[in-house]
Amino acid sequence: MRLRRKPEAKKILSEHPLVFTATEENKSEFQGRWRELFPEPAQPLHVELGTGKGQFLAKTSGLHPEINWIGVERIEEPLLMAVRKGEATKNPNLRYIWADVQWLDEIFAPGEVDRFYLHFSDPWPKKRHTKRRLTYRTFLERYEKLLAPGGDLILKTDSVSLFDFSLEEFQEAGWETIELSRDLHHSPYASANITTEYEDKFVSRGMPIHYVRVRPGRKGSADPGE
Repeated sequence: MRLRRKPEAKKILSEHPLVFTATEENKSEFQGRWRELFPEPAQPLHVELGTGKGQFLAKTSGLHPEINWIGVERIEEPLLMAVRKGEATKNPNLRYIWADVQWLDEIFAPGEVDRFYLHFSDPWPKKRHTKRRLTYRTFLERYEKLLAPGGDLILKTDSVSLFDFSLEEFQEAGWETIELSRDLHHSPYASANITTEYEDKFVSRGMPIHYVRVRPGRKGSADPGE
């Protein structure tokens, strides 16, 4: 369902202390220095791409205070909802970036991020839109550059076609599969899983969630039957 437009969202976000509003002029302002914005700059940095309404970050930042969390979102209405959830937690290890993921390698420095999350990204099902998928090879090249040594990426989706496409792209790029399940909520990884709004909706309808954790480097695979 399309979110109702909120004319006040832009003003609130542009002035909010938890939000960095990226523009053509300032998008590299904190490149290589994002950890300095947190009370504990030595902690790992985890970044969710396409934060949406922010349930995941609000939950995980409280459950994992040993990690610094950043959510990146392009659309102001869901981002405002996410920020409201985040500020309600009062968690000091949580920030947001209002930006398009196309600017990712100008916002972050090489090796700066320890983990990326792709949660229920737009599957772009039409073939002519393949290059827009956030697991397309050009995006994987960006993630690989920005990830610290040993860093990884987690993908969750309800889309079988996007999941299969992503697995092929990971394999072609030489990424190593660490964990994989085609039914996350009935897998060994379920106990550590933190849900998103979309995820709760899909699970309530009995839909399986497809999950994979990968990292650049050695080719390999987990058991796809889990």
